[in-house]
Amino acid sequence: MAATLRPTSAHWGSYQVEVHDDRVVGVRANPDDPAAAPVMGNTPVAQHHRTRVARPAVRRRWLEHGPGPDPRRGDPEDAYVEVEWSTVLDLLARELERVRTEHGNSAIYGGSYGWGSAGRIHHAQSQLHRFLNTLGGYTRSVNTYSHGALEVLFPHLIGTPAANRLFSRVPSWKRIREHTELLVSFGGLRVSNTWTSSGGRTAQTAGPAMRAASDAGTEFVSVSPLRDDTGEDLKSTWVSLRPGTDTAVMLGLMHVLFSEGLADTAFLDRYTVGADRLRAYVMGGRDERGNPGGVERSPEWAERVSGVPAADLRALARRMADQRTLINVGWSVQRARYGEQPLWAGFALACCLGQVGLPGAGFASGYGSMGNYGGGATPLGLPRMPQGNNAVRESIPVAKVSDLLLHPGEPYDFNGEHRTYPDIRLVYWAGGNPFHHHQDLSRLTRAFGRPDTVVVHETHWTATARHADIVIPATTVLERDDFAASHGDLALRAMPRVVAPHGLARDEYDTYADLAERLGVREEFTEGRTSREWMRVAYERWRALLARRDLAVPGFDEFWERGRIDMPARVEDETHLGEFREDPEANALRTPSGRIELYSQTIASFGYEDCPGHPVWLPGPAVTGLGPGSGRHRTAGEGDAWPLVLVANQPGTRLHSQQDMGGYSVSRKINGRDPLRMHPRDAEGAGVREGDVVRVSSPRGSCLAGLVLSDALRPGVVQLSTGAWYDPSSADVTCAHGNPNALTEDVGTSSLSQGCTGQLVRVKVEPYEGALPPVRAFDPPAGVEPVEG
Repeated sequence: MAATLRPTSAHWGSYQVEVHDDRVVGVRANPDDPAAAPVMGNTPVAQHHRTRVARPAVRRRWLEHGPGPDPRRGDPEDAYVEVEWSTVLDLLARELERVRTEHGNSAIYGGSYGWGSAGRIHHAQSQLHRFLNTLGGYTRSVNTYSHGALEVLFPHLIGTPAANRLFSRVPSWKRIREHTELLVSFGGLRVSNTWTSSGGRTAQTAGPAMRAASDAGTEFVSVSPLRDDTGEDLKSTWVSLRPGTDTAVMLGLMHVLFSEGLADTAFLDRYTVGADRLRAYVMGGRDERGNPGGVERSPEWAERVSGVPAADLRALARRMADQRTLINVGWSVQRARYGEQPLWAGFALACCLGQVGLPGAGFASGYGSMGNYGGGATPLGLPRMPQGNNAVRESIPVAKVSDLLLHPGEPYDFNGEHRTYPDIRLVYWAGGNPFHHHQDLSRLTRAFGRPDTVVVHETHWTATARHADIVIPATTVLERDDFAASHGDLALRAMPRVVAPHGLARDEYDTYADLAERLGVREEFTEGRTSREWMRVAYERWRALLARRDLAVPGFDEFWERGRIDMPARVEDETHLGEFREDPEANALRTPSGRIELYSQTIASFGYEDCPGHPVWLPGPAVTGLGPGSGRHRTAGEGDAWPLVLVANQPGTRLHSQQDMGGYSVSRKINGRDPLRMHPRDAEGAGVREGDVVRVSSPRGSCLAGLVLSDALRPGVVQLSTGAWYDPSSADVTCAHGNPNALTEDVGTSSLSQGCTGQLVRVKVEPYEGALPPVRAFDPPAGVEPVEG
């Protein structure tokens, strides 16, 4: 019997799967997708891989000794016992009830970070949160690893409504093509990042749209330590800087604008507050705290810090003032110590140009970071699974999970508040893999050893599953019915089931429904509906909302039969802050002043040494300087024990860590390890060659990686993408597979936002001596019998 083609969707887009005898044997791009993401090639192997969680499993030590802290949680030699569904549901229901009764609902941490499914109904985070809310609530996380600093900072600068629109209502690539003469992007415009959207895209349009803007005359400047952060087809100018020095470059550009009379003082006077303080700081009249006698942030100073020639900075500043300019600060730039500063400085630079609020100009943060950024907007929303209300008020910044678990009862600062970490006894995780996106994985392992119980819903035996006491097998997107769309998408797509569930895997909705029954709240959780009925309800509620605005879409049955419908009410978005620019009094911002706050008295009042009241230069650990007031910078290789700066960017072969065992991901590995890119000059000095497996070390750990030589990196910089499955099975290195978060430091951006800082870390690279340890990341744990698909 010939294979059949069936449609599906994932966070990396819509495509077709080839199915033969209930097995995925291949994938094909949709004919109408102009640039389908090659990561779909991971699907066939990943769907049926031996790492699939086929049966409920309980960690043997937890089963034998009962709940309680266990420093051996996550031990590579840990064994599991596979049990019946009734057994695991009874065990889990009893443990949930024990924790709620003895410690309260705040002792449950609902750790789902999403990304497990592109579906709108079988969305792992929504399902878990709905279930825990039905039980009375849970301690939750706020903000994201991707752009936590932006989420906290910009409501202070432009107010919450305008800050939210910075994520969803920015100029589309079509508007950029029509209006933008110069796009300067700090952190590049990496096309592979645009393959991913939360909910996927009907078609991959970002890459072609960027090329169309370039062909129409938009000039691109990529400010990054990596030349290929922006594709060659955009014909961009590469400004090569030392990692972590973007703020210094921005201050040097502002110095040119102020000193040469190119700053738009009329705009600054009418639309902003604090420009006088910022100017005094840039010109050397004030220091970071507003005291007299600061350092002049001239292009020459910026050159000493960043390595960018002063003449190039002057030329760029003049070009920016002369052309309609859009400044983009990619999400990657903020994922470092003091990550608020390049965001704030980039926005201040756009204000100094006076172009904020003009079509195709001003400031943005996200182009080249996500596929739906600049891809239009759906202001009326999308169908969704309701999550209910959380009765627990406790929350933490998402990147503080290790501190949460390790330091119950201890204080910390966040966005002007003095908070205390709650005492977490049960971690319930679904739809995410913190052993991919969190920093300092050895520390995270210690943190996971502290709770009484860790529960994980998973499709595969990830490192997070192998740190759990109770592992629940979940279906993949190919094993259940759903529908998908992302913000600004072209269409809502049906996702009919493609193959049968693997082993005994079940839809998470059904698992929660059975748990809710054991806990006496089944009716509250299900409202008497199956997941299929919830699909219909969510769709029809959305349809009714559209109808109130005279927008018609077919009923659910017709939509499901068609397989997709064009997205109603989709817009090509608008000029960010355009209405404010037109009339700043009638359209005042939700800030204390009603204007853009280049100096925030609110932030200044918090008294944070690591985030003053206006953008400043604060060198992070990746930048070896003498302190905030110094322009000196020691380059890599000057006797430092950690002479190189590693950039841990997003992978181009998978989404985060998903499907790392898939064919496309594995094809890029070297000797089974993820590739580390290094400049030939640095490789020669380290005594390593192309194709070697090398040891990469930092003060916190080490990992093995396969070496690739490239002159697309600035000398002194190495690059290792995130997402290799964490493999601590070797006693000789922290990770035998190449996960850079074995190296990174677990510290927040600042006391303001406590964002993720995993983008940059100082390292050394050296030959690996001796026999290579095997990669065991894709071996199921002891006691688990793989089920071949």
